Amino acid sequence: MFGRAENKFTEDGARKVMIVEDEFLIALDLEATVTGMGLDVVGLARDTEQALTLAPKADIAFVDVNLADGATGPDIGQRLVDEFGVTVVFMTGNPEMVEGRIRGALGVVKKPATPSIVQKSLQEALEARRLV
Repeated sequence: MFGRAENKFTEDGARKVMIVEDEFLIALDLEATVTGMGLDVVGLARDTEQALTLAPKADIAFVDVNLADGATGPDIGQRLVDEFGVTVVFMTGNPEMVEGRIRGALGVVKKPATPSIVQKSLQEALEARRLV
């Protein structure tokens, strides 16, 4: 497992990451990778209601397409971008459902994803936020 490490991406303060994923073990694995990079997880959301409740606390969100309340991930992602200014990275086994369709989303990571791919995506999201 990863140790908590400070790096160039957290020097100017911790970034807050939300995980929108209804598969508990995947969410826990993502949480471990995020915290291992020295970032804070503001919470895990299984559906639209939980995601929108956590949204004001988040800078970055990993969002799955299929959640506990159906294929609501694309709508959640768009709302996170438009209403809350969250940098969204979709993480899904169904990338065709979101690739090029969600205005303002940073990208799509295909599941299953290794911790190194998640870390790279987080680094890209942090860099994108610095440019805003």
